[in-house]
Amino acid sequence: MHRTRIKICGLTREEDVRAAVEAGADAIGFVFYPPSPRFVDFERAAELARLVPPFVTVVGLFVNAGWDYVENALKTVPLQLLQFHGDEREEDCVGFGRPYIKAARMRQGFDLLKYAASFPKAQGLLLDAFVEGYGGGGETFDWSLIPSGLPLPLILSGGLNAGNVAEAVRRVRPWAVDVSSGVEAAKGIKDAARITEFVAGVQNAHG
Repeated sequence: MHRTRIKICGLTREEDVRAAVEAGADAIGFVFYPPSPRFVDFERAAELARLVPPFVTVVGLFVNAGWDYVENALKTVPLQLLQFHGDEREEDCVGFGRPYIKAARMRQGFDLLKYAASFPKAQGLLLDAFVEGYGGGGETFDWSLIPSGLPLPLILSGGLNAGNVAEAVRRVRPWAVDVSSGVEAAKGIKDAARITEFVAGVQNAHG
């Protein structure tokens, strides 16, 4: 079994970036969606990104953003991967000179294979629970809804925490897991101990 990669998303403070890196996160995410309680502006994200060492991927999360907005982010923040979390189509996600991943909001009756086929240039699919509005709702979804034969690497999100991530990794066998609210003390405020416990949970699934 491959080593499951770990992304900690929605970082807003220096100490949270340091905690994620020290715990062993493979990627950190900044939310560029103003309605989110985890939103950071480009200048703030650029400051936080300076704390990220080599080989930890800096990800920018966008929701139905205009072309200029994404371009301005790229001019300010050293993003290595783009994450599109809204109703974007493939043509909205390519052309920025960065690889991208596309979020899918899982619920009964959703055809994930058809959805994946409409994003052939994506580097992966991030599966989250369907909630009203956009962004993580801190809720899990029924993992049995995930079909076999997905053509893209699977990133599992939605309601993950230190208590359930080992089971999630063993059952779903995702390429990576993505967590935000599951390692928070409050919205937008991460908890270093919870981050450490989450990473340990992923590692324990490989034991």
